Amino acid sequence: MVDRTTLIEQELEALYQVSRVLNGSLSLMDKLQGVLEVLHEQAGMRSGMLALREQQSDALVVCSVRRHGGLVDREPVRYEPGEGLMGAVLDAGYTIVVDRIADEPRFLGKLGLYDPALPFIGAPIRVGADDVVGVLAAQPVDAGLLGERARFMEMVANLIAQSVEMLRGMEQRQRDLTEERDQLKQSLRKNYGFENIIGHTPAMLRVFELVRQVAKWNTTVLIRGESGTGKEVIANAIHYHSACVGGPFIKLNCAALPDNLLESELFGHEKGAFSGALNLRKGRFELANQGTIFLDEIGEISASFQAKLLRVLQEGEFERVGGSQTLKVRVRIIAATNRNLEDDVDEGRFREDLYYRLNVMPIVMPPLRDRLEDIPDLAQFLLGRISKQQGGRPLEVKESAIRLLMRHDWPGNVRELENTLERASIMSPSGIIDREAIAQTGLEEELSLGAAPAAAKAEFNTEGMDEREQVIAALEQAGWVQAKAARLLNMTPRQIAYRVRILNIKMKHI
Repeated sequence: MVDRTTLIEQELEALYQVSRVLNGSLSLMDKLQGVLEVLHEQAGMRSGMLALREQQSDALVVCSVRRHGGLVDREPVRYEPGEGLMGAVLDAGYTIVVDRIADEPRFLGKLGLYDPALPFIGAPIRVGADDVVGVLAAQPVDAGLLGERARFMEMVANLIAQSVEMLRGMEQRQRDLTEERDQLKQSLRKNYGFENIIGHTPAMLRVFELVRQVAKWNTTVLIRGESGTGKEVIANAIHYHSACVGGPFIKLNCAALPDNLLESELFGHEKGAFSGALNLRKGRFELANQGTIFLDEIGEISASFQAKLLRVLQEGEFERVGGSQTLKVRVRIIAATNRNLEDDVDEGRFREDLYYRLNVMPIVMPPLRDRLEDIPDLAQFLLGRISKQQGGRPLEVKESAIRLLMRHDWPGNVRELENTLERASIMSPSGIIDREAIAQTGLEEELSLGAAPAAAKAEFNTEGMDEREQVIAALEQAGWVQAKAARLLNMTPRQIAYRVRILNIKMKHI
């Protein structure tokens, strides 16, 4: 039997080793297993077992065990409060010492772990005054100085409690961050999915098919089309449906920066590379490694910078500004332009080799004037987005408004359509966007200046129009002369004047 002085020395050394294990960089389960190893090897405490209380219930779940001869690999064992010696410690909230386990009727032996001839000590792992989060149990190799052994087990349990509370909090925060990341990824896929690319015209169906095909490969893509046609939306869809989706998606508008800033922005710079470069900065290509970089307005870069960009596209190599170390990245390139690059190549404004390097898989976005049939669906989709921006305000677009929208040639494309609808929603207190709300955005004046053909004149008796829309359409066709509009509607001037007043129609003076 060990004497008290030797025992205290062993316990102090064991406490030191336990604190080292708990302060290490291992996971919670590895730390708990390490504590049992210290108890076994240095403190003479055999058959160590650690059980933690489930946060969703009051049950104990055995998470680490150790017995003479090696580790135990078993399915998880549970103890309800009050069940067996482990459950008794959890239920009572204080240390239980048994002189000889064979004489204890509460002993269950679920693990086949304990020597029935040896003592048993079970100490609660307590956080704060009352919160018992687990139980630490072991068997001293001899029956002497059990009171001293119990105090030692309580000290170890207190050290474990601090570590369990801290690590559980950290792991919960990590789980929350992982869950938030996954939700954000799902949200991004949803926001940039094919369902957000609206269109059923043949030109748009061709775009959909190209996007689906090119998303499967790491091919360089050049998206072409007028400003406002949705080139960035297509770039997002390609990335979020590609093998690069796990990597970053970095964007840069090449037209927004002069050459010297563009080089620093794309390739980064070393500390002291130029005045104001106080720290090393990674460029967009470096940040986009294992992901996608979207270079918008690629046709606006200068001839001198085109050569530097060509090297990255060909070799995946570059140096930071002011640096000599060659960096290598693996990045998927998506570029976009509204320029006629073929003309620029012919006139020497754009390098031919860079053009062919970019134009591996071209995707041409059709202008909105070539897909007017998509305007009804686009209007509904854009109104949903505008509604969210306005705090979930209900918005509705009427058929009369759609007909007016479809008469415009949309030089600003989808971006202009969205701006028009947003202005109309602001001009409509009720949230109902009709012909008059669209007209108040100035669109109707543009149409009249464009001398719309007679076939496009307003029809006031179209099926689905409500009374207010019919009156407005008739007034427009009659040049806002009430008497003429009354004849078109088979009304008297007095009747139409009454409807103008009760329907709150704002008269125009032409």
